[in-house]
Amino acid sequence: MQSHEIDYTIIGDDIQIIEVELDPGETVIAEAGAMNYMEEEIRFEAKMGDGTEPKGGGIMGLLKGVGKRVLTGESIFMTHFTNAGAGKKHIAFAAPYPGKIIPVDLSGMEGGTLYCQKDAFLCAALGTSIGISFSQKLGRGFFGGEGFVLQKLTGDGMAFVHAGGTIVKKELHGEKLLVDTGCLVGFTQGIDYDIQQAGNLKSMFFGGEGLFLATLQGHGTVYLQSMPFSRMADRIIDHAPSVGGDEREEGSLLGNIATLFEK
Repeated sequence: MQSHEIDYTIIGDDIQIIEVELDPGETVIAEAGAMNYMEEEIRFEAKMGDGTEPKGGGIMGLLKGVGKRVLTGESIFMTHFTNAGAGKKHIAFAAPYPGKIIPVDLSGMEGGTLYCQKDAFLCAALGTSIGISFSQKLGRGFFGGEGFVLQKLTGDGMAFVHAGGTIVKKELHGEKLLVDTGCLVGFTQGIDYDIQQAGNLKSMFFGGEGLFLATLQGHGTVYLQSMPFSRMADRIIDHAPSVGGDEREEGSLLGNIATLFEK
């Protein structure tokens, strides 16, 4: 299925929004809850799957395809937004946490494919297949931050993924890159992805860099993020008294006084 051709504008710096321009009849698909605003005459519908599933497979064939998304923790439903008007219309999608939105032209990638962490996908032109890819080695499944599966985006149009903090794009030409497992956003075909032990036992337990590192080697593109959402969430939990964290405020004395009045 040939992807719809969509134009877009990325708005903002660290907490970005992507505004997509749809010609009459064009459709963009997105994860549930990603839409920020849209103009009138854009119609939306929650559907099972991304619209690329083969016709005639029946309900069981459809369930088999979209049911794989459950393994990545995503809903089996995706929202399809279509311009039902006569002129150009605009719709915007926002990332769920601070970071960057990465535009990816799948037609320019080997095999039209990008592999990414399970919650990276934001939206894409209709015709993009949103599937999964199983890790072939148990080490990846148990110790890689993405678990046993990665999202697999395939097509010939535009897709958009989001990541935390600053984004680094690396082009590999056969060399090996070692990455904190949580900092990996995605990579193209031609990159071999594996997990290896991070140094000796002393370094693993006291070095603060985690027990395992992702190794990426081959020819292709790798996208990295400086602030994985899991890392940011851990810091917030560590400082949240309601869940057992420490109460650390810049004005600690004033903070403690304020807490007394709240009780």
